[in-house]
Amino acid sequence: MELPWTEKYRPRTLGELRGHKEIIERLKAYVNKKSMPHLIFAGPAGTGKTASSLALARDLFGENFNQNFLELNASDERGIDVVRTRIKDFASIMPYGDYKFKIIFLDESDALTRDAQNALRRTMEKFTGTCRFIMSANYSSKLIEPIQSRCAVFRFKPLPEKEIVDFLGHIATAEKLNVDKMAYAALVYASEGDMRKSINFLQTSAATTDNITEDVVYKTAARARPKEIEQLVELALSGNFEDARKNLDALLFEYAMSGEEVILQVYKSVSASDKLDERKKIEIIDRIGEYNFRLTEGANERIQLDSLLAYLVLAGKK
Repeated sequence: MELPWTEKYRPRTLGELRGHKEIIERLKAYVNKKSMPHLIFAGPAGTGKTASSLALARDLFGENFNQNFLELNASDERGIDVVRTRIKDFASIMPYGDYKFKIIFLDESDALTRDAQNALRRTMEKFTGTCRFIMSANYSSKLIEPIQSRCAVFRFKPLPEKEIVDFLGHIATAEKLNVDKMAYAALVYASEGDMRKSINFLQTSAATTDNITEDVVYKTAARARPKEIEQLVELALSGNFEDARKNLDALLFEYAMSGEEVILQVYKSVSASDKLDERKKIEIIDRIGEYNFRLTEGANERIQLDSLLAYLVLAGKK
């Protein structure tokens, strides 16, 4: 069975990582000194936090990587029991080989409960002599202050379009795929700077054809083209409610989009629009946030999408 391409093409050393040059240089300095503090890697999904942690550990431990590195996902294993058992058991054992410490990588650590974070803080204090923690978080503000104050914080930004396209091109060459220029643009748009997501979209597209076009990408990613969303918004703002609804129906049918995906793309279209004055843009974005919240709370998707179109019609008449 073939590996997911996110694993197959994951960089194995710090030198293979793309983007984040300043972060990589600081991590290389830790490797050279064979010493490091506890770390927090903060930033959106797919920006290289996990890859950087694994590469740092491989460069530090070499062939003893498996014995000296533990990876846990806090979102899968929430709660205080994980901190008190698996982490504590691993941290209490001396490093394997001629190393001063081992590394525990806690992915999505902002998902840990407050009690679990307090237990983690105590574990960090107790085993600092033999263990270092790397905590990955989408939102570092969700980590308690006593943990933040014990760590060096690295902030990962979404990768530039060129970095994503270059890496996808590397994969396409290795997999003997023909990916056209517009398909790369579609992959970047659909993934929103998330390298992992863009690789997954490419692999899913490649499962149907070796000739990857933007049509293939948008249907695979369940995203409409930016121009199609722009037309939907313009129809509603011009007061043409029924045609806007028909347009929405066509997009939902063709791309099998969820309500949240539609709202996200409408948000991006409105944000990028040069046809709306600032006040109207602010009012619309504020209302989009309300509809998005309602969907996350379980509201009926179709009613919320029609309500959004109705609001755009009224906003266009002001």
